[in-house]
Amino acid sequence: MQTLVISEKPSVAISISKVLGATKKKDGYYGGNGYIVSWCIGHLIQMSNPERYDEKYAKWNIEDLPIIPSEYKYEIMKPTKKQFVILKKLMNDKDVKFVINACDAGREGEAIFRLVYNEAHCKKKMKRLWISSMEDSAVKEGFDNLKEGKDYDNLFESAQARAIADWLVGMNISRLYSCLYKQNYSVGRVQTPTLAMIVKRDDEIANFKKEKYYTVELSMDGFILSTDRIDDEIAAEQLLNLVGDRIEITDVIQKEKITKPDLPYDLTTLQRECNKYFGYSAKQTLDYAQSLYEKKLITYPRTDSRYLTTDMITSMINNILGQNDFDTQRIKVIFNSSKVTDHHAIIPTVSSMSEDLSSIPESEAKVYGLIFNKLHASVGYPLIENTTKIVAIFDGFEFTSSGKVIIYEGFTKYLKEYKSKKNEDMELPDVSIGDVLSIENKEIKEKYTKPPKHFTENTLLKSMELAGNEALEKGVEVERKGLGTPATRAGIIENLIFKGFIERDKKNLIATNKGISLVTIVADIFKSAETTAKWEMELTDIAHGKSSKKEFLSGIETEIKDVIAQYNKE
Repeated sequence: MQTLVISEKPSVAISISKVLGATKKKDGYYGGNGYIVSWCIGHLIQMSNPERYDEKYAKWNIEDLPIIPSEYKYEIMKPTKKQFVILKKLMNDKDVKFVINACDAGREGEAIFRLVYNEAHCKKKMKRLWISSMEDSAVKEGFDNLKEGKDYDNLFESAQARAIADWLVGMNISRLYSCLYKQNYSVGRVQTPTLAMIVKRDDEIANFKKEKYYTVELSMDGFILSTDRIDDEIAAEQLLNLVGDRIEITDVIQKEKITKPDLPYDLTTLQRECNKYFGYSAKQTLDYAQSLYEKKLITYPRTDSRYLTTDMITSMINNILGQNDFDTQRIKVIFNSSKVTDHHAIIPTVSSMSEDLSSIPESEAKVYGLIFNKLHASVGYPLIENTTKIVAIFDGFEFTSSGKVIIYEGFTKYLKEYKSKKNEDMELPDVSIGDVLSIENKEIKEKYTKPPKHFTENTLLKSMELAGNEALEKGVEVERKGLGTPATRAGIIENLIFKGFIERDKKNLIATNKGISLVTIVADIFKSAETTAKWEMELTDIAHGKSSKKEFLSGIETEIKDVIAQYNKE
């Protein structure tokens, strides 16, 4: 009897087959040592289009809406049909005792395997390989501790609920607006609220009316004292004329500022900082990270957690942190099993410490280096700075100057190559209360208020992560909120670009006329970040067995029916 192992990609299958000793290459799989190792090539099964239910749906008509099947149909994707045939034959081979799902350990990985398993009408006992690293040791440990397949039934329910919800919104609401406005519109459960955020920001910028204001600045020996915003030019001129050639210091405020290091990366934070430092798109960062994962250089990248489990402490200290200083107080914070969801934070693997990284592409090397430095920084000592604020009050106006001096660089020593000039010392001269200083020059500076900035991938990812937070119950972890998941946000952005709703302008993401018109016409419920964030929370609850797929989809069906009914009345 043999054990069939099914991974998500051929490259992962190769790694697993080497660990298991199944090294004989066959057509579409590897064999040996009692194992058969095959792969899915990503999604092999997709949801059927409406015309598969009824030929009339091939033509889009408002009268045919809503389209809500009693049972959903699936079909094999033509480009990968050959591999499905191989898998189906292997799954139903009488010599195969049971099947191991070794697809990526997450919602989509579960869906990829289960859909193939169901479509192949496989009845074999199912086991689950659930690992966070492709290192040989992690793969071996995972096979020594296989999970029961049924333990992930709720995760598959969540994956199905997500796919069906996307299908329902896409097929019904896209058809509705396309028919109404005679243009090919695509409405998505997550993509449209994301588009709406971009359109709103662009609108705020377009309608921004800059306001002029003034500051009075006094130049001393080595620093400048400046007022806050003064709206009245005459008041600013009067103040300038009243100030003589000397001014008395009325206060010197000195404080010690302690900044603790950031946590290690989850996927969204890694994508944001790679965009900020290297200009990589979210999709590029995900692709580079996935490649590093498959090369066994980093742990599983599609994670929404920024913590590590307590059982990793010894290995981490002995094998990765090494001789570098680390703060024991930070160890207590970062290694917290209760904060880890499906996977822990993204970190370098132990085996990467002895690898020659000179052969990997520069793009991947940059991502690896950032992950490595971030981990070391996260367990580093705090940054300690002395901040100084010099104050001079004259005629009721407060003139100030602020500066800082780094006393101890702490964790920032690991992040120096990414450090901006803004973080450098701004040392002020040593002055005391009551000192009377000579003014070398005085002038009025004319300034203008600035509009909001266009979204970049960095800032959009952050906004997607936080979208709808205020509408959700308190006490829920931030990484479980927002539009989409860390694993899907890059695809959402790329999809909006592909469909012509937004475009890249250097680093900025700008809505197109097509995107603006769609947001203008679509019902609030399908462009609301709060609604979509609630749906995402419900999907998480389904995965945890706290909610049901039936209730979730029933709610979405009702929303779709209500919107369509509004137009049928008109």
